[in-house]
Amino acid sequence: MKNKLRILRAERNWSQGELALKLGVSRQAINAIETEKHDPSLDLAFKMAQLFQLTIENIFDPEAR
Repeated sequence: MKNKLRILRAERNWSQGELALKLGVSRQAINAIETEKHDPSLDLAFKMAQLFQLTIENIFDPEAR
């Protein structure tokens, strides 16, 4: 699923590892989501939205592949 995760993370100067710690997942999970190889669970998507103070729709675009 197309997403803005890499951009949002970079705007905050967070490494993939730092973001992973904040979300309670592995760095590899963050990498897989950023490179669109894996879609996050709904629970993780909500955690990301809360962390970035955005809606899920502002982070992920299910229509764009």
